[in-house]
Amino acid sequence: MSRIDIAYPPDKVNLREVGLRDGLQLVRTWPSTAEKREWLEREHAAGVRHFEVGSFLPASRMPQFADVVAMIDAVAALGGGYSAALALNERGATDALETHVDEIVCVVSATEEHSQANMRRSRDEAIGLVRTVARMRDELGHKALVNAGISMAFGCSIAGKVEAVEVLRLAEACVEAGADLVGIADTVGFAGPRQVSGLVADMYRLVGDGGFIVHLHDTRGMGIANASAALDSGCRILDGSLGGLGGCPFAPGATGNVVFEDLVYLCETKGFATGIDLAALAAARSIPEQAMPGESFYGGIARAGPPATLDWRT
Repeated sequence: MSRIDIAYPPDKVNLREVGLRDGLQLVRTWPSTAEKREWLEREHAAGVRHFEVGSFLPASRMPQFADVVAMIDAVAALGGGYSAALALNERGATDALETHVDEIVCVVSATEEHSQANMRRSRDEAIGLVRTVARMRDELGHKALVNAGISMAFGCSIAGKVEAVEVLRLAEACVEAGADLVGIADTVGFAGPRQVSGLVADMYRLVGDGGFIVHLHDTRGMGIANASAALDSGCRILDGSLGGLGGCPFAPGATGNVVFEDLVYLCETKGFATGIDLAALAAARSIPEQAMPGESFYGGIARAGPPATLDWRT
């Protein structure tokens, strides 16, 4: 089996919990390392296996991720879990490769305008970083997968419309640069199901079902509908965030991710077994809710729970 198939078995839906990274980007306060560990451990006990745990950025810029190495170690200590962390520059990649991280996430913006705002480099330079990270990884013999996430793939709040053909061009360039996985992100929640279906089908033809990730935001209430469309069009790796936390600091109008608990419910009702205990997952919300009482948390499962009087798994 390939490294991708080991991390993301192609015969099942794989759900990535990004709450500990994307979910903490815009918060005013954040959990302590001990609280993050409890959050992680509770979700792992519920059956979650893929965790984005932070970013390799200076603590002066993103103090909420100063403990990223400790969180990578925490995932490794659990057994059977996969850690991912963001690297936006060469220094971050170097630091990441000194850890046991399982996946290094690079960002390539779909528009030049967002690329400059987010990374202060062009899209070509961002693809160059993907190439550099893949080369460094290979030279060191590190096991990490390289994930190139294409932000603003469904529309940009700075530049406007984004053509699918341009996203596919960037995705192909990322693969050629050495990316093992390519993500397509609805960073500001512009997409609807038809647009998601079309781009996911194109990505499936380009890289296959195990080679791409769909990352959705619920800014306009379309997150679960878009996730359903993605599943129907062949996506088998999806991102979500506990309680719908999240948003990009450099994307005007960006708000939370699709709610992780609701995403699990969607998958199970569509016949995709996730291996996640939904009740235990929902109970884990109490950790970030208590740690961040001033933040907003979302989700239908948290509000109403799954149906108690019938078997809702198909």
